[in-house]
Amino acid sequence: MKSKATLKELAKELGVSTSTVSKALSDSPEISEATKRKIKEFAQLRNYKPNSVAKNLKSKRTYTIGVILPNILNPFFAKVFSGIEKYANKKGYNLITCTSNESLVKEKQMLEMLDNGAIDGFVLALAKETQKENNLTHLKEVIKGGTPIVLFDRISNELKCDKVIVDDYESGLHATQYLINTGCKKIAILSTIDNLSVGDLRAKGFFDAMKINNLLVEDKFVLLAQSQEEFDSKIEALLDEQPDGVFALNEHVSVACMKLALKKGFKIPDDISIIGFADGLWSKRMTPSLSTVSQHAPEIGQKAAELLINRIEQEIDAEELINYQTEIIKTELRKRDSVRKL
Repeated sequence: MKSKATLKELAKELGVSTSTVSKALSDSPEISEATKRKIKEFAQLRNYKPNSVAKNLKSKRTYTIGVILPNILNPFFAKVFSGIEKYANKKGYNLITCTSNESLVKEKQMLEMLDNGAIDGFVLALAKETQKENNLTHLKEVIKGGTPIVLFDRISNELKCDKVIVDDYESGLHATQYLINTGCKKIAILSTIDNLSVGDLRAKGFFDAMKINNLLVEDKFVLLAQSQEEFDSKIEALLDEQPDGVFALNEHVSVACMKLALKKGFKIPDDISIIGFADGLWSKRMTPSLSTVSQHAPEIGQKAAELLINRIEQEIDAEELINYQTEIIKTELRKRDSVRKL
């Protein structure tokens, strides 16, 4: 195996100071481009690798971020992660990624495992069980201990930290209004995320839009479930009541509803118009294509990483985390073939 040179060895062989070598490898403007190129080429030839441990000890940082996702199989969270990774890598940070699998216990375990000096801060969305039980003690302890946290999508207003969300309420209001504008009056609302903050906000937007337009929301057209199993057992009966429009609060229910409606012989959008939430691959590949509310997931991830790295590099003490920010990313209603044209 080829041996690795040290900074001192490089400096000695090149006949310059260790400071000059260090600055050249760090692209310091104090060193000429010709000298930097010469030193970098020689360092590569000698198989030099910077001592990251020494660097981290000196800066008192690990340059590593902990990311905890509720469900890695959800395309939305995968896209958010891509935004986090892109921005963090650009700023010289690595990621340690874990999945809570919607479990409060596992979320606690991941926080405890990483909050021991292994990372500089966390980016996470709360697990379903965490929001359902409103158990936030583990998160409050991390923040109190001085480790910054940025929450995205699923948040809690009780936690004093930076947050990145989309305009869920306005999205629900706007999507429902669009269905109404296209002539829908018997509109159903479908969800499997009734126990999540984002589900509550989207539903509130729906109900307010119906109220503003003096339209009755019939109980038979309301299916706010807390699991896919509960939803799957009730959706057929709802469609048998023949709503003329559907606002689905997450991708699973929009795709499932559309598939079942087609199976039952509904003509989409002539008989029933459908708008879903989260612009995943299924939405684009369905026939007809599914109209959706796009959350701009990579932008959410980028903004979350930006807020966290700003906190880390400003070295703000836990007691000073009073000026935390809530960034709102605007959604976009992507009008495709599952809704009648205005």
